[in-house]
Amino acid sequence: MADRVIPPHGGYRRLLTFQKAEIVYDATVAFCAELLDRRDRTTDQMVQAARSGKQNIVEASMASGTSKETEIKLTNVARASLEELLTDYRDFLRTRGFPEWAKDSPCVRRLQELNLTPGATYETFRKAVENPDPAIRANAIIGMIKVTNCLLARQLRTLEADFLAQGGLRERMTRARLAERARTGGPAGAVP
Repeated sequence: MADRVIPPHGGYRRLLTFQKAEIVYDATVAFCAELLDRRDRTTDQMVQAARSGKQNIVEASMASGTSKETEIKLTNVARASLEELLTDYRDFLRTRGFPEWAKDSPCVRRLQELNLTPGATYETFRKAVENPDPAIRANAIIGMIKVTNCLLARQLRTLEADFLAQGGLRERMTRARLAERARTGGPAGAVP
């Protein structure tokens, strides 16, 4: 059958959003372990928000074969979790009197260059996200979160367009059943 009812799904490791979210998660775990009191509730909240961003991309990817609605919802949950994390990093800067980098600053431009590196990993960003200066470190992670959320917003637009063009599982099942009936000369009755 050329048009599969349940399309290939998973493959989240190939998604740029997952790759960036994993870097954000790893950087946040290290940031919290080294710069925040582990008994502080903020530490747990930040690590959980970073984890939720990453894990919801995984779950959305795995659900994509049978539920476009779930895929879209979980991708948006990932984006919302990372937005929450972004606010925590901004709070870190604000409450310590550190400025957030302006979008035209040399540091932001350098981070943008690194983000264009094919196959970029945590190692690509280590110097920035593990910098001994907490302001540089927080700002670098903020930049990574912004990139990830921008990519997630683009991914959501693509998912929406795909859903409008192709429908969901029920519609694919109906089309497949009708095509099979036409091919085999089966009953022309209504499709449940």
